[in-house]
Amino acid sequence: MELGKRCIAEGIGTFWLVFGGCGSAVLAAMFAAPMDGTSVNLGIGFVGVSFAFGLTVLTMAYAIGHISGCHLNPAVSAGLVAGGRFPMKEFFPYVVSQVVGALAGAAVLYVIASGKNGFSLSGGFASNGYGEHSPGQYSILACFVAEVVLTFMFLMIILGATDRRAPAGFAPIAIGLGLTLIHLIGIPITNLSVNPARSTGPAVFVQGWALMQLWMFWVAPILGAVIAGVVYKTCFDTKPENA
Repeated sequence: MELGKRCIAEGIGTFWLVFGGCGSAVLAAMFAAPMDGTSVNLGIGFVGVSFAFGLTVLTMAYAIGHISGCHLNPAVSAGLVAGGRFPMKEFFPYVVSQVVGALAGAAVLYVIASGKNGFSLSGGFASNGYGEHSPGQYSILACFVAEVVLTFMFLMIILGATDRRAPAGFAPIAIGLGLTLIHLIGIPITNLSVNPARSTGPAVFVQGWALMQLWMFWVAPILGAVIAGVVYKTCFDTKPENA
């Protein structure tokens, strides 16, 4: 499959991840509907948002996994390069496609979200942050460590589930549920990134603090992913029997 087609698939997949995952946070996490003069909370909360992110990856893994590998994430691409699963020469085209897809997803989400009276980017627009911009007011160190460790574990799940020795056909389920679990842990800490492209999309619209803190959500996930790639390749990979 030509690189161009794979990059288009990555862009579409990352669009879906940002629009679906961040969209659930912006549009549905908290939703109070008036019922008979009273307000009923119909929001999906942290659990719903976590499942939304997991489902975007699960659905796209089945939709485009056979085309591009369904990275949807510069950190995943970096971890696969470090693990010897992906060629370095294709890393930057994939990253560009992922970031473009994330920006498109954030743009469509902004058009929809801004159609509601009272909408404001001051709510964060699902951006990632640390310190005073952490949902739980966690320190910069805590947020950095969380992003590194959670991305490390995410890549370990991906590398293990897609290993040639793993049961065929089940990788998208393991990866999607893994991302769900990671979000359940990490949303209160940083609003959870583990994905530089996902962080970049909303941050471009929020500007200000979101762009100033964006560096962490590139550095920490890529660091965690690369460590995972090296660890898995060193400790768990085996040479093919015919090698």
